[in-house]
Amino acid sequence: MQPMCVVLNAGSSSVKYALFALGGKGEATQLCSGLVEKVGAEMGILTHENEGEDKIKIEMAFADHAVALDKVISLLTDSETGKVKDIACIKVVGHRVVHGGEKFSAATVIDEETLNAIKEAAALAPLHNPANITGIEVATKLFNCPQVAVFDTAFHMTVPKEAYMYAIPHECYEKYHIRSYGFHGTSYKYITQAAAMYLNKPVEETNLIICHLGNGASMCAVKRGKSVETSMGLTPLEGLVMGTRSGDIDPAFINHMSAHDMSASDVTNMLNKKSGLLGLCGDSDMRSVMMRADEGDEKAKCALGVYIHRVRKYLGAYLVTLEGNVDALVFTAGVGENSKAVRKLVCADLGRLGINIEDELNENAKGCCEISPVGASIKVMKIPTNEELCITQQSVLAAKIFE
Repeated sequence: MQPMCVVLNAGSSSVKYALFALGGKGEATQLCSGLVEKVGAEMGILTHENEGEDKIKIEMAFADHAVALDKVISLLTDSETGKVKDIACIKVVGHRVVHGGEKFSAATVIDEETLNAIKEAAALAPLHNPANITGIEVATKLFNCPQVAVFDTAFHMTVPKEAYMYAIPHECYEKYHIRSYGFHGTSYKYITQAAAMYLNKPVEETNLIICHLGNGASMCAVKRGKSVETSMGLTPLEGLVMGTRSGDIDPAFINHMSAHDMSASDVTNMLNKKSGLLGLCGDSDMRSVMMRADEGDEKAKCALGVYIHRVRKYLGAYLVTLEGNVDALVFTAGVGENSKAVRKLVCADLGRLGINIEDELNENAKGCCEISPVGASIKVMKIPTNEELCITQQSVLAAKIFE
């Protein structure tokens, strides 16, 4: 029986999953993937896709995550179309967990102590960790194999104290663990390894500035293969302008809006769900924003300008953080991988800093590739991220599947 890994990303009302066949030497091949949406609603949707085949869509009620995962298992093990012929083939389940606090710097096999630590960190990620915990608890009952937590925050546990501390009373850190944690760590880990391989350099000798630009967006400075600075902070709200999140803003804004009959909860909801590109121009999809900006829409042009300005602001800061010793500037995630216009705008007129792109290479960029001129002092690259594969690889190592 070929060993397999299931990757689960449980949200408050969703379950994203993928199945990988495992080989020796860290090899993993994705067999299928899917998404269950509207868990707990009157009617939900399950979209399942075997690699190279048409998608399957199922509409039914998913009362809870247990019902959703049970249906997922039935698809994986279906006698005709399922990729799992025996549930015993599944040797490990890897869980994406958003917040691990300061306790975890690597993927960890989940035991009672680990689960309690994840529950404690839920106070720092109330929108994410509780759903992750539900996924873990349900999967533990359904799969007779090790469960592994892979933390979004783990990659950033190498950030130095001067970069992660906030200039607030020290007791806030001591009592409540208020500090910058950073997120998208699994993506950054994958991109760092992929870039080092492409550059033919050891990971521990690789310096990068990575732009993870999706609906949620962040940046990371990588020095000698380790995160030394990242734009997200205590929560995923800090940093860049995103689809619906504001990114950096004067914290006095919350108190200011209280004078206009808005509670702290109302303002937090606004900053997370009604701000960013959506707040600036009424549209959270970068493709639509770009189209409207090209047509002369002033609000869309403003939104795009603010978005690009924020990315370039962090880019300048990270060039200083790395003292100009940068092997590559890497674009990844939905916008970073697919928007040639955003890449061009971010890199515009930065030749004196060693950053240039070749228009033709940028226009035709596919897969993992360079878009900078030959011989550029700082390579500019596009690398598609693969968080599910990275979670699989880390889970296999943590659970010692092949030892």
